[in-house]
Amino acid sequence: MKKIISVVGARPNFIKIAPLHKALVKYNNEIQHIICHTGQHFDEKMSDVFFNELEMPRPKYNLGISGGTHAHQTANIMLEFEKILIDENPDLVVVPGDVNSTLACSLVASKIGIKLAHIESGLRSFNREMPEEINRIVTDVIADYLFVSEPSGLENLKKEGISKDKVFYVGNIMIDSLVGFNDKINSENTHSKLGVDKKQYVLVTFHRPSNVDNHDKLAELLKLLTRLSKKQKIVFPVHPRTKHNIEKFDLEKLLAPGIVQTEPLGYLSFLSLINNAKLVLTDSGGIQEECTFMHVPCITAREDTERPVTTELGTNYLGGANFQEMDILIDEVIRNPKKGAIPKYWDGKTAERIAEIIVKSCNEDNNDKGRD
Repeated sequence: MKKIISVVGARPNFIKIAPLHKALVKYNNEIQHIICHTGQHFDEKMSDVFFNELEMPRPKYNLGISGGTHAHQTANIMLEFEKILIDENPDLVVVPGDVNSTLACSLVASKIGIKLAHIESGLRSFNREMPEEINRIVTDVIADYLFVSEPSGLENLKKEGISKDKVFYVGNIMIDSLVGFNDKINSENTHSKLGVDKKQYVLVTFHRPSNVDNHDKLAELLKLLTRLSKKQKIVFPVHPRTKHNIEKFDLEKLLAPGIVQTEPLGYLSFLSLINNAKLVLTDSGGIQEECTFMHVPCITAREDTERPVTTELGTNYLGGANFQEMDILIDEVIRNPKKGAIPKYWDGKTAERIAEIIVKSCNEDNNDKGRD
């Protein structure tokens, strides 16, 4: 029996590995699937609740590594994950996305000589000031299986000289979770619990260091939300990093009292908020994709996006990072939002395609060993 270890570390990872686990269950006579949680997101609302809502098995391993600098976190994950790989000796390691856990576990697997699969390969913002961009590039260089979610990924990997034999255009695995839990998402009605009306509020999420770690930048963001709250109802689930910095910089007074602030929400509750929002204002990557699938207008407060299909085909707009000048775009999008379309292979079957490729490759490896 072949053994696969999938790595999760941050909220988006869980959303990507949950459907893969379900798809691999169909092959439980051939595949043993183990989940390793690095602990990168240590807050219960940022991790544990996702295992419950996404109906994932508890991870066999939890490394419990969180906080610290990028180097500190990456190095500690590498040290602990190496022990697991030596003990388990898996045939394949699967890493999703672009967080530090992705990079750390990829490096360890590659150096030990264990095959590596990367889910969401080829995404590029072309902004190397983003730590995630470095993680993506390095992981793609050493991966044996590169699973691509959108056309730009294929183009980027080709330009970077990655062998096409390693590249598989399978679609967006995040959408699998959205499709699979669609009924539950629709029944949540989180907006009603927060006292706001359907399609009558703007949902706001911010967490990137470039937006929330600088006093002046964060202050301008909060001023923008206060200006916007005079025209639109605002719902603001506050990321722990953002909350910490608001308190650290003593900026609470900049937020209008009418803004509905919440703690981080579970997967179903948050997707329900997206689905019923008039507009989403964010600096997240995955939310751009979820908005595109649900046909909800989205403004991404960044100068670039690693998911260009969401702006070219979907409902996403790149709003830049100047919060003093964003009001005009917000007003325009609310007045005349684009309808958008759902990209190819965003159909809820990506995990099935990935599982089929993995199992087929494992069987081919067995045949090759038999011939040797």
